[in-house]
Amino acid sequence: MLTDRDSLLRRLHELRSEHRDLDTVIARLHDHGAVDQIQLQRLKKRKLLLKDEISWLESSLIPDSIA
Repeated sequence: MLTDRDSLLRRLHELRSEHRDLDTVIARLHDHGAVDQIQLQRLKKRKLLLKDEISWLESSLIPDSIA
């Protein structure tokens, strides 16, 4: 179980890092003005997918509580 948790934490770290990198790329593209809208949309979509996967991983790392 510990290795599963460790691998999930490692994956979560990778996803958060990629999400931050996309933030930077999107901001730079947007600041340059002349931006390919399709490329920008794809980057934003990827960022949203990463956010969903991050949320899923975070919720799976939280232990179930007994009500």
